[in-house]
Amino acid sequence: MRRIKGNSRENTTANSKEKGAAGVTVALLLLVLIGAGAMAVDVGQIYVERAELQNGADASALAAAQICAEDDGCSQSEAEAAAGFLANGNARDDASTVTSVDLSVADQVTVTTSTLDGTSGAGFLRKMFASALDAPPVTVGASATAALTYPGSGGAFPLAFSDKCWDLSATEASGELQKISWKPGTTCTNPSGHVIPGGWGWLEDPDADCYAVTATGNVVGSDPGSDKPEQCADILQGWINTLNAGDKVEVTFPVFDASTGTGSGAVYHIIGYATFNVVGWKFGQNGVYEYHNTADALGNSNLACSAGNARCIIGQFVKYVTLENAEGGGAGSGQNLGTVVIKLIK
Repeated sequence: MRRIKGNSRENTTANSKEKGAAGVTVALLLLVLIGAGAMAVDVGQIYVERAELQNGADASALAAAQICAEDDGCSQSEAEAAAGFLANGNARDDASTVTSVDLSVADQVTVTTSTLDGTSGAGFLRKMFASALDAPPVTVGASATAALTYPGSGGAFPLAFSDKCWDLSATEASGELQKISWKPGTTCTNPSGHVIPGGWGWLEDPDADCYAVTATGNVVGSDPGSDKPEQCADILQGWINTLNAGDKVEVTFPVFDASTGTGSGAVYHIIGYATFNVVGWKFGQNGVYEYHNTADALGNSNLACSAGNARCIIGQFVKYVTLENAEGGGAGSGQNLGTVVIKLIK
C-alpha cells in the first residue's frame, strides 16, 4: 500500500503561526486584565479618599455649627479654623483642603473639602496604576451641611414652664437663679425677691411613668394632683445623687405661652423647649420630693420654698447645645429658647 507523506515544513510553519496568534491573544488579554485591575485599585483608592473627605466635611460642619451655637454666632475665621483642624484630622495623611466654609444661610454651616496630597502638597490624587496608562490625576471632593435646630417634640419629666419665667439673653449663657412656683400662685421669683406671674404646671402622665410627651404648637393637659407616681421618686433620687456628687442636673422641659381652664380641665400651649439647671425643689413634703429648698440651704430666703403644701423648683435657665436629641425632643419647629440640636442635613 502506498503511504501519503505530509510536508513537515508546512506543518511546522502552521504550528508556529498558531502559537504566534495565541501569544498575541494572551498578551492582549493580559493587558486588558492589568488595565481592569489598575482601574479597580484606583477606584478603590478614590473611594477611600472620598470617604475620608466626607468624614472630614461632616465633622467640620458639626464642629463649626456647634461653635456658632455656643457663641450665639461665629466669625468666618473661627468657623474656618475649626473646619480645617477636623478636616485634616480625618485624613490618613493629616492633609486635606477646606475649599469653603459657607455661613450665608441662617443657622447653617456648609463645609466643602477636597484632595490635598500630604506628601507633595498637590491638590489632586495621583493614581497608582492607571497613570501607567497615561490617565490624568483626579481631584476628589465632599460637602456637608450642619444646621442649628430647635426641639419641636418629645418626652420628658412631666413639668412645663411658663415662658414668662424664661430669661435667657443673646449674650448670656445662663439666666438668673430663680424660684418658680406652682402653688401658692404661679410665679417666678428672683434672688432680690422680685415676683412676676408665670410659674409652672404638672402635665398629664397617662401611663403613670413620670414621662409626658409633648409637641410644639399643640396643647397638653395638666395634672392638678400634688403627688407624683413612684417612678418620679426614682428620677428625683437620681437628681439628688448627681447633685450630691457635685455635678449638674440640666433637664430640658417644655415651655408654654398660654394656659386655659383650671384643674383637670386646664391645658398648656407648648411653644418650645428650654434647659433648666435644677438646684432644688419641693414637689412634696417628704423624702426625695423635697431637696435643697430652704433659706439655709440656698443662702437666700427669697428663693426658699414656702412651708406646707407649697410646690416650687429652684434653678436657672441655661443655654444647651448638643449633637444628639435633647431630652425635650427632636429637631423641629420649636422656638429658639436656648436649647439647640446640631444636625447634619445634607
